[in-house]
Amino acid sequence: MKGPILVALAAGMGSRYGGLKQMDKVGKYGEALLDYSVFDAVKSGFDKIVFIIRCDIEKDFRELVLARMESKVKCELAFQEPDSLIPADIYRAAQKAGRTKPWGTGHALLCAADKLDSPFTVINADDFYGREAFTVMGRHLREESANMSSIVPYKLEKTLSPQGTVARGVCEVNSGFLVSVEELTAIEKKDGKIFNADADGSMRELSPDTPVSMNFWGFSPDVLPEFKKYFDDYLKTFAEDPAGQIKSECFIPKAVDYFIKQEITKVKVLDANSNWFGVTYREDRETAVGKLNEMEAAGIYPSPLW
Repeated sequence: MKGPILVALAAGMGSRYGGLKQMDKVGKYGEALLDYSVFDAVKSGFDKIVFIIRCDIEKDFRELVLARMESKVKCELAFQEPDSLIPADIYRAAQKAGRTKPWGTGHALLCAADKLDSPFTVINADDFYGREAFTVMGRHLREESANMSSIVPYKLEKTLSPQGTVARGVCEVNSGFLVSVEELTAIEKKDGKIFNADADGSMRELSPDTPVSMNFWGFSPDVLPEFKKYFDDYLKTFAEDPAGQIKSECFIPKAVDYFIKQEITKVKVLDANSNWFGVTYREDRETAVGKLNEMEAAGIYPSPLW
């Protein structure tokens, strides 16, 4: 039986960070945050890593990331480009409207679909999830039925940045299963309280313990055709108003929320008791470096990692 696959979303532009954070060095020997996720996945029984990147960063990615790990684990590249899987007429309409945004994480996943022949986990390349998360997810993917998707959520307060607003998928959970996930894009802590600035200008207060998606999902390959249908519907909506949808994206959490409501899949919530940190902003990097140094000193990770 094939082991699970790790899919790393590494094609992002890093607009708030101001650079390619998926390759930024945070370890003493040049390791990126992605190195630690791959290391934890390998320790947790994942057989293959699929990195979704852009063609223009392939050379740097191979030299700065793959060169360290490809002798330790099977690695494959998938490419997400603005015209990948996009019908020619829709792509022309997007260009005419001046679209520069990527098509989103749902689109990225479909760009790697032909490489996903066993249960898989999707993560962000620029986040640290903790080994516990990979352990419980790996166990779930090996043991659960094909139509059972999964998520490892994190407590909202532990995922904020002191540097500014963040986007998070706010989860509603009931009896161990995900009921809904709502993408909120302007969450920030002020004066000891956490708020999201809604589109109408109102401020919605959120509990610090609110479970949120950090894009740590588990899926069976059987769900990929459903993602394709969802993305095709998204493209139809875009085609109706390219200028009005110029910044819209097809996000995995929104797709999953739709799948739940349509009873396409159930999503089991996995409790990993794991700590997250990331580098949303350039200023977050120093904190990440400090935490990794502490874990290396405690013997959790070797140094160098590989």
